Amino acid sequence: MKTIGFIGLGIMGAPMASQLLEAGYELCTSTHHKSAPRHLVDAGLRELPTPKAVAEAAEVIITIVPDTPQVEAVLFGTDGVADGLSEGKVVVDMSSISPTATKEFARQINERGCQYLDAPVSGGEVGARNAALTIMVGGEQATFERLLPVFECMGKNITLVGGNGDGQTCKVANQIIVALNIQAVAEALTFASRAGADPGRVREALMGGFASSKILEVHGERMIKRTFDPGFRVRLHQKDLNLALAGARELGVALPNTAIAQQMFNVCQASGGGEWDHSALIRAIERMSDHEIG
Repeated sequence: MKTIGFIGLGIMGAPMASQLLEAGYELCTSTHHKSAPRHLVDAGLRELPTPKAVAEAAEVIITIVPDTPQVEAVLFGTDGVADGLSEGKVVVDMSSISPTATKEFARQINERGCQYLDAPVSGGEVGARNAALTIMVGGEQATFERLLPVFECMGKNITLVGGNGDGQTCKVANQIIVALNIQAVAEALTFASRAGADPGRVREALMGGFASSKILEVHGERMIKRTFDPGFRVRLHQKDLNLALAGARELGVALPNTAIAQQMFNVCQASGGGEWDHSALIRAIERMSDHEIG
């Protein structure tokens, strides 16, 4: 493929697009929302006026925007991607959105003689900058294999989970696990600090045992150093847990601890922390405990 359209150049999208440019792909984007970052334009990113124009110019169109309504607007709104598609093109949504809506979006794209992959990512800004993202893909095997070289520019753990929607289901499951791990680390460090132990040394000790995890390593350090500039925002993790809880209601599945984690994020949101990194969940635990660890 010669040209890739890339729509959504935020905290995650910008470094992902940069990896594709460095790999030699020609990239274009839409300026319907805002101009592209200057460093990407300087690196060769071409700006076009609408998502439709991007779809006309590219063989593969990647979207990574905040939520389900934004994906729908980019794909099917006025001058959207769907209006610019021609047979054989591929739409890849790397946002984290509703699995149910994803299946409907895929159906509409497939009806136009095109292919659709849902390919949400995990790994945060660090993973995006290091081309080390986990990519969870839903769609047809042949389309996945066609796009694998593109995915390999952005990630390391790349899995075809199943059909359309299954990638998004996998991402919701990922966000449940991440949220509960963040809450566990926050509670453990708050407990240790309130008991009089040094939370930094407690974390160091736990890193060598069965409690070790990526969350303890990365977000435990953020909690201790009080570095809550996003990585991944509280409000976006709230959105993902809303998807989990809504899906649980549809499926009749009990997610009691997910609901509690969402309440902790709600405390952060109510404290003006929607833009904090999700590791700042510890601030909710600290507020309830009347004790700050750092």
